[in-house]
Amino acid sequence: MSQHTSSFCADLHCHSTVSDGLLAPDVVARRAKERGVSLWSLTDHDELGEQVLAQQTAKEIGLDYLCGVEISVTWAGKTVHIVGLGVDPENASLTEGLRITRSGRSDRARRIGDRLAELGMPGAFEGASKLAGNPELISRTHFGRYLHQANFCPNVQTAFDLYLHDGGPAHEPMRWAALDQAISWINHAGGAAVIAHPGRYEFTQTQFDAFFAAFKDLGGKGIEVITGSHHPGQYQTYAGVAREYGFLASCGSDFHGPGEGRYDLGSLPPLPNDLTPVWKTLI
Repeated sequence: MSQHTSSFCADLHCHSTVSDGLLAPDVVARRAKERGVSLWSLTDHDELGEQVLAQQTAKEIGLDYLCGVEISVTWAGKTVHIVGLGVDPENASLTEGLRITRSGRSDRARRIGDRLAELGMPGAFEGASKLAGNPELISRTHFGRYLHQANFCPNVQTAFDLYLHDGGPAHEPMRWAALDQAISWINHAGGAAVIAHPGRYEFTQTQFDAFFAAFKDLGGKGIEVITGSHHPGQYQTYAGVAREYGFLASCGSDFHGPGEGRYDLGSLPPLPNDLTPVWKTLI
């Protein structure tokens, strides 16, 4: 089964107000259904809250659903994201691991606010906190939205480009989960570990090779080939990675809200026909 046929469309990466999305989980579900998605996963950052609501809403509206999460990982000193698809949201290993991973976000957010104040943009921590639906998950995206709304930046992307990017003047590094931990939690919860938007990571080719090999050796299963966080020119690059390493292929809009990002739910092109979709092992 390909990603898109006249009756099938998968979108396996998006966010809600549980983390840094703009819409509630049930609203995201209905938007996905309206936009032609037939297999959906809500993958909020480091948090499984409201998976039951997402699952129940999907069932009510006739939308197939995979419980999901996007885990923040530190590898080679940089942040990468690993999506877990088809996980048991009540698995103790996964829920405890995510709790520990989330635990440092609030202190980090205060430090980011302090840095922005020093740069002439006061009130950022308070402003970002008001925009975060979950106080445990104040993220750089919330700071970017505040800087835009307070007219410090013309848009969220500019806030990242000028201040919030890795190594930027307002960036505060954080030690996230280890790669082996994230994959182990996902596997123990019965899911499939998938590398999220690899095209976003600033690795050398040697580092990418080591990362892909380590991910596979540790029990990782898939890679996002078609994602709203990739430029179209990158689709074939990561299709080639999937072929080289034998990864299952995944796809997802990385939808955060209307008007944010390149793609809305259900609007991605299909996966290459020769790749095995990750959902073949999960549904």
